[in-house]
Amino acid sequence: ESSFEPVLVGNFAAVRAAFHQPIKDVAHEIIITPKMSFGTGHHATTFLVMEQMQQIDFKDKHVIDFGTGTGVLAILAEKMGAASILAIDNDDWCISNAKENMEANQAVKIELKKAGSLLTHKKADIIVANINLNVILDNLAAIAACCNGNGIVVFSGLLSGDEEKLQPAFETHGILLEYITEKDNWIALRTHYTKTS
Repeated sequence: ESSFEPVLVGNFAAVRAAFHQPIKDVAHEIIITPKMSFGTGHHATTFLVMEQMQQIDFKDKHVIDFGTGTGVLAILAEKMGAASILAIDNDDWCISNAKENMEANQAVKIELKKAGSLLTHKKADIIVANINLNVILDNLAAIAACCNGNGIVVFSGLLSGDEEKLQPAFETHGILLEYITEKDNWIALRTHYTKTS
């Protein structure tokens, strides 16, 4: 924990521990207890998703954070003005850590749910899925079903080249790949759902 250094995504967002000094001159500051799970922003995939979130308008949007981990992306979505966020993870430890982090950031619009898949009646304007290739493929139909017409989905937890494995499945489910960013051989994909429900 003591070696945890703050993470900065330009002047857009900073992720720090409670024992760090506040970081000035960033739009959004998130306090995360640095324990064992991914999602402090140090991992390239979390950084890439945060970077992509900067380009998306979250104001008054309904959001699903699938594979929430520490809750950092859900917390950022709330800070960016989302109307509601459903944060899902299948790990008890992650749920407990996310709850702690949400409280530390006074996040009140996030519903935290333990689940191993995206089985939900909730519809979302924006979905972030920072997990891995196999879980994304297994849940792609559910992700598409949860999208409001023209909804945005940001996928990460993916290695460079994984987009080629996803592309046929994207086409099947009406998901259009728009933008890829890469860091340290990891990628994040911004897509939108083209079918109207």
